[in-house]
Amino acid sequence: MESLNPWWKGKEAFEEDEDYKKWRQSSVRWVPQLLEEIELEAPALHFLFGPRQVGKTTLLKLLIGKLLQVVDNPRAIFYYRCDLLADYKELNSVLMEYLKIKRNEVLRVSFIFLDEVTFPREWYRAIKYMVDRGYLQNDIVVLTGSLSMYAKREVETFPGRRGRGRDYVLYPLSFREYIKVSRPDLYGKLEEIRDFSPKEIREKCLKLIPWREELNKLFETYLVTGGFPLAVKTYLENRSISREVKETYLSAFLYDLAKLRRNEAIAKRVIKAIIEKLPSPVSLNSIAKEFEIRSHKTVFQYLDLFEKLFIAKNLYFVDPDKAVEVFYKERKVHLTDPFLYEVFSEWCHVQKPDESKIVESVVATHLARRFRVGYWRNRTEIDVILPDLSLGFEIKWAEKTKLYPKSIGKIKNIVYLTKEEFSDEPLAVPTSVFLSCLKL
Repeated sequence: MESLNPWWKGKEAFEEDEDYKKWRQSSVRWVPQLLEEIELEAPALHFLFGPRQVGKTTLLKLLIGKLLQVVDNPRAIFYYRCDLLADYKELNSVLMEYLKIKRNEVLRVSFIFLDEVTFPREWYRAIKYMVDRGYLQNDIVVLTGSLSMYAKREVETFPGRRGRGRDYVLYPLSFREYIKVSRPDLYGKLEEIRDFSPKEIREKCLKLIPWREELNKLFETYLVTGGFPLAVKTYLENRSISREVKETYLSAFLYDLAKLRRNEAIAKRVIKAIIEKLPSPVSLNSIAKEFEIRSHKTVFQYLDLFEKLFIAKNLYFVDPDKAVEVFYKERKVHLTDPFLYEVFSEWCHVQKPDESKIVESVVATHLARRFRVGYWRNRTEIDVILPDLSLGFEIKWAEKTKLYPKSIGKIKNIVYLTKEEFSDEPLAVPTSVFLSCLKL
């Protein structure tokens, strides 16, 4: 226990923490926005979700470093790696041991960080017991784990037990965050789109015209690395991503599948369908038939699972007159990060999608982190719709494109996202410039 909490020897010993040392010594360092957003008022039972290998442990250590600057007694901060434990009984024993330390130190409030809490079998039984007995009533508890606990709905077993607790999601780096990591000098010049009116989008993007070429080059590399920290770090240091890095992310995905007792062969076929059909709308029946999956219900279950694991995002057809999704119509399915197209294309032995298709995925999944998203298609198409804002985006990824004013039903404003072009009527801005202004 002491070895995992070196700051108990004194606040300065935090520098000895292995995870913090790796972060500090890295040539590519990322400080997630969530560091400023996690509320630390007791009582609270927080859950921190995120894909594997996205940096949840590093975020916890940065949060501990921040807390050490304000707490009087460093023993008020307790961190434990739960992948060292077999079941809820061992987790319960660890927590009881820390509570003894808390009593001996006469600590009124503690900050308890349980990393990879889903490893011990039936982990939630230990947490429920502690909450129900009132042992954590003055504490802030942060639990991290794979998205399997979200997919298995284990988080829903804590009704009325979470105090001020919230759910937090740590996503891979957005393109804006990627710029902050790779070109901090350029990041300081970026605007931020706030109300998403066409006028604001135009004004904020126009201010970045002098840096359009630099933003385009950065976007080209982002389409290779995506936002997973290890892939970004490896590429920025070596200008390539090794097979070992790709296998690290694939292994993490396969581990979640095994833990959730899902069939790897079926998962592979569904992901193959996502890649090969991108960005066309597809039906569950067509996927089942073409990729030899027994039932459309099975396809639905796996697409739903991939969304819960933050692997894929489903975009449903939006009725433009009512601005609501129509769930029985065909859907578009995007992988949530461009790096995943590299990983899964190799795994499924299929060709990686064209750059233009991946660009549409990046736009759709970036906007989906913040808004309700969908698409519309009839004789023409709107690639991404934000029905709550009556706003649509059409991606035109070519050197020269035909642009013309468009509106459908309640979706009155359509913004074209291009490769290079700016235009006032209709409104068109380069994709890289727009995404650089998108704070998520």
